[in-house]
Amino acid sequence: MPSFQNSFQSKLPEIPTSIFAIMSGLATKENALNLSQGFPDFKSDAKLIELVNKAMINGYNQYAPMPGIFSLREAIAEKFDKLYQTTYNPDTEITITAGGTQAIFTAITATIKKEDEVIIFKPAYDCYEPTVELVGGKPISVQLDPESFKINWEEVKSLITSKTRMIIINSPHNPSGKVLSKNDMQQLENLLKNTNILLISDEVYEHIIFDNQLHESACLYPNLKERTFIIASFGKTFHNTGWKMGYCAAPAHLTAEFRKVHQFNVFCANHPIQIALATYLKNEQHYLNLGTFYQQKRDFFLNLMKDSRFEFTPSSGTYFQLLNYKNITDESDINFAKKLTIENKIATIPISVFNEQNLDTKVLRVCFAKSEETLQKAAEILCKI
Repeated sequence: MPSFQNSFQSKLPEIPTSIFAIMSGLATKENALNLSQGFPDFKSDAKLIELVNKAMINGYNQYAPMPGIFSLREAIAEKFDKLYQTTYNPDTEITITAGGTQAIFTAITATIKKEDEVIIFKPAYDCYEPTVELVGGKPISVQLDPESFKINWEEVKSLITSKTRMIIINSPHNPSGKVLSKNDMQQLENLLKNTNILLISDEVYEHIIFDNQLHESACLYPNLKERTFIIASFGKTFHNTGWKMGYCAAPAHLTAEFRKVHQFNVFCANHPIQIALATYLKNEQHYLNLGTFYQQKRDFFLNLMKDSRFEFTPSSGTYFQLLNYKNITDESDINFAKKLTIENKIATIPISVFNEQNLDTKVLRVCFAKSEETLQKAAEILCKI
């Protein structure tokens, strides 16, 4: 008789340890400069820390309401109105979550059934596909152009079947830093018109966009808004990724389904942080200035990198930059990333792990949400390679 261990069957047998955990772990082991995982290495705003501390002192240390405190949901609704001139009911259409990833997991779990097909654009954030598989759905991959990272909408159209239940988009895009255009969103809107296909619009970097480009939120397009879960992240926006705070905005009928899962997933998000954010959001400069803030960091880093052997196109958004090393070595991106960490003491992320069939285009991703001192050290290392 087989042992219990040998007879146990994994629900996700093909899913390896996250590349983020691998590279960050290797960076720690090798005492390497960590540009791999996407988190800032500078301090949070002291005002926001003070507001959280005040909320704790004032006793907001027990469960928050399941959908989140109303004042925060109201502040988010006001932000949608100011930025996009669109309305979300804070009572029935906005839910506070334990980060963007939890919101994505909850939206997929609440709506995708066995054999439903979900179209995912590769390279993709690594939580999309496993979550679809976990609930019995079938991921349908579309590889973005390896150089421009543009979407071939005719290919997308050809992949839509009677089983297509959802499409997931991400703009600004991790890992490429590309931004979907108005034309992209219009093509998507036309594609989904008169269908029952849902949309997840991962907009966690919505405020980190450069060179006077505009963020084309799905809520700007009526035929998209009516079918869309918009996912956002306070952690990305306010440099506190460890707080795991985000939200989901969706029409009332979709939010009702979302909350059915949310209440049994985490029930509610951190209470004192919600109290603090409700006040902090009243000053819109806290998020409107982010594009300029991070563009300065991007430009500072790329100016230092201009004489390196790496090739790059400046990121259009997020706080990530891609570096092509084809002029340096033919090594696989995974091996090269590990070699850089061990021998050169700098950690990056290989892009092939996010591509369809691990397509290796000799590209690494670095995070420039770092202090100028860190970026200076990183560029010095990379320019010597």
